[in-house]
Amino acid sequence: MRIALRALCTTVLVGLALPAVPVNADPAGKADSMGKATVHPEIWPQAHWPYANDPALEARVNALLARMTLEEKVGQVVQADIASVTPEDVRKYHLGSVLNGGNSAPGGDEFAPPEKWLALADAFYEASVDKTGGRLGIPVMWGTDAVHGHSNIVGATLFPHNVGLGAMHDPALMKRIAEATALEIRATGMEWTFAPTIAVPQDGRWGRAYEGYSEDPKLVASYVGQFIEGLQGKPGKEPILAGPHVLASTKHFLADGGTFEGRDQGDARISEEELRDIHGMPYVAAIEAGVQTVMASFSSWNGVKVTGHKGLLTDVLKKRMGFGGFVISDWNAHGQVAGCTNASCPQAINAGLDMYMAPDSWKPIYHSLLQQVKDGTVPMSRLDDAVRNVLRVKVRSGLFEMGKPSSRAYAGDWKLLGHPDHRAIAREAVRKSLVLLKNNGGVLPLRPNANILVAGDGADDIARQSGGWTLTWQGTGVDRKYFPGATSLWDGISAAVKQAGGTATLSPDGSFKNGKPDAAIVVFGETPYAEFQGDIKTLQLKPELRKPLETMRRLKAQGIPVVAVMLTGRPLWVNPEINASDAFVVAWLPGSEGEGVADMLFRGKDGKPAYEFQGSLSFSWPATANAKGPKLFPLGYGLKTTSNQTVAKLPEDPGVKEDAQATDVFFNRGVPAASWSLNVAGGEGGQTRITTVPARSADGRVTVTSTDYQVQEGARRFAFDGKGPASVALTTLNPIDLTRETNGDVMLLVTARVDEAPNGPVSLGMRCGDNCGGEFSLGKLDVAKIGTWQTVGVPLKCFAKAGTDMSKIDAPFILSTSAKMTVSLARVSVGTVTEAVVDCQK
Repeated sequence: MRIALRALCTTVLVGLALPAVPVNADPAGKADSMGKATVHPEIWPQAHWPYANDPALEARVNALLARMTLEEKVGQVVQADIASVTPEDVRKYHLGSVLNGGNSAPGGDEFAPPEKWLALADAFYEASVDKTGGRLGIPVMWGTDAVHGHSNIVGATLFPHNVGLGAMHDPALMKRIAEATALEIRATGMEWTFAPTIAVPQDGRWGRAYEGYSEDPKLVASYVGQFIEGLQGKPGKEPILAGPHVLASTKHFLADGGTFEGRDQGDARISEEELRDIHGMPYVAAIEAGVQTVMASFSSWNGVKVTGHKGLLTDVLKKRMGFGGFVISDWNAHGQVAGCTNASCPQAINAGLDMYMAPDSWKPIYHSLLQQVKDGTVPMSRLDDAVRNVLRVKVRSGLFEMGKPSSRAYAGDWKLLGHPDHRAIAREAVRKSLVLLKNNGGVLPLRPNANILVAGDGADDIARQSGGWTLTWQGTGVDRKYFPGATSLWDGISAAVKQAGGTATLSPDGSFKNGKPDAAIVVFGETPYAEFQGDIKTLQLKPELRKPLETMRRLKAQGIPVVAVMLTGRPLWVNPEINASDAFVVAWLPGSEGEGVADMLFRGKDGKPAYEFQGSLSFSWPATANAKGPKLFPLGYGLKTTSNQTVAKLPEDPGVKEDAQATDVFFNRGVPAASWSLNVAGGEGGQTRITTVPARSADGRVTVTSTDYQVQEGARRFAFDGKGPASVALTTLNPIDLTRETNGDVMLLVTARVDEAPNGPVSLGMRCGDNCGGEFSLGKLDVAKIGTWQTVGVPLKCFAKAGTDMSKIDAPFILSTSAKMTVSLARVSVGTVTEAVVDCQK
């Protein structure tokens, strides 16, 4: 049955697909009606900003400001992503900064050689300093997410992620890591890294927990000064960039690690005292180290988005704590402030933001801010203050004198990328970060001249051991060839055993033929993720990642000593795996130097440990999968091989049910929800489940790539070639009941953008099992505004009228066509808030 539809536009607020902000929240960050978002600056600590008032610097900044046009001022407070801006744009709009987001790279090639990065840095710089037509020619700054080494660049040293570094309890080594990272960044011509993350994660369900050093604010604070000094050098009169340094940015101010249920970009529902004492503590050390930039958080505090919170950004950070650099937002975070959109947000700059990170929204932000200053919505005094803050950092860094990136010290010295000295530092960090949770019977260290079986699905995968923010945003889809010089855990184990005259065999499933192994090392754990895509509901491995448990049990049943090595971005409930092993080592996300793990597993020539374990937990380890449940191993726990401590058998009840299937969101920010799959079908190719992009399926009729929506890679783009029928569907093996929602006025909500209009009809349908379902024509998607993101609602009653049994839906979204078209999809859910409604009453 097909029902002709017509689109009815409804009046809505722009950005309703964004996370909700309480209607009583003041967009400038003042108190809500309960006063829970009010700050009391006098109770916050005062920090010592190490850069004394410099009359010469101030005179230079004021002289520049006096000569700047309004257009130049506005440009200085806008940052654009290199995927959405050209050097000519930088010149024309006087942009103050560019960045490369998680999947942005020269020419769109995430694996571009370093020469391409440096050449693009030159192009942006030369455009920015063009003084024709009376322009001032203020040099542009390039920011990058070098969060565990210069991790966007092929061949760079990849250090352990912060969750592992916290377990070292070694601030001095942190400085050496930062120094090495700064040198590798300088090789490619960039000046600024969005690091360190000084969050204090309080809930392991947070998808960014691995970016935090510890749940203990004192430990985090002890690292901050050393790391910033390693990046920027000691504060002084010497320009920062004159040495082997880059600008640092602490993030995310404030309480990104304290949100309710660990939700990324969520709400920290805590008191001001908790906000100050837990999440604010590391910022004292950051300011006293002279950090030049602070990134405001996506998240909220008691319902008010921090990016629009004047009390926190201005009254606390700048005035009370004395921060003297500039504040930048996160990726389009201004669009989440109450009353704002990605295209317009005077509330943010009025609250104290100095630079908008407007990756793909930079042009509308530029134009709207220009108008808002002209009409007084943004006072000229506030714009001037923001520009002064940006110019101070540029002058303090020496950017005006440095010349183009390729002419600067260290630029183009490709030997710095993955330099042996840097790899040695990383390998040392790996050794010091490993935590020994169990060593019953003194299994470790192993004899290297033995017959060693290496099993598990993570043993020979450098991308997996490196985690997110590695060459690609999520750290996925990266082939081994893009890690020159790096070593996997298997590489390290194999080399150590071979050198000692032993035998090492790699067998992911744990099978063996040539004699019973003397010991087995089983590598398992999490796969890479970043930001919200790593959020979980309970502290346990996803079901598909638990297969190595059976391998451990099988090997142990054969009397083979089992050493479990866990790759993870956070402590998780793994009692069954701990029980199934004789020794259990947490390797965290060690990065490119897998040999560092092998160093810890084997004896030296003298029969003693080659290196003794010294890592201890910087996050407590859960006793159940309940994030609020009891702890198994406390903060600071960590054995040595000489500890002679036995871990008794642990309970194997996780204390929670398996993640409940959500029935309200099926697809969000480019990925299907738990228990849902994204499938493309058509032609003779059958049905293909899309798990990584780019991908081609349906006999090549549909090409799937990533695109941005709100965040990097927050949507999927589907290009239909029009050579035959094809479809995109969201499916599950566990049908859901939407009867109640259908009886109400609930709709299927689709947040999408039509990039290329179809040249023929398109259908939308639902399925309720074999030979059950209904669809109707959407025409040529006339409801859509081409090139514009929209949230379109389709009443669930439409599908019921089309013959769908709403009590057993196993595919709530099936988009079908034989036409040529390109559509990007960000979210599919059920709800009531929409920008346009499809009417099926006729």
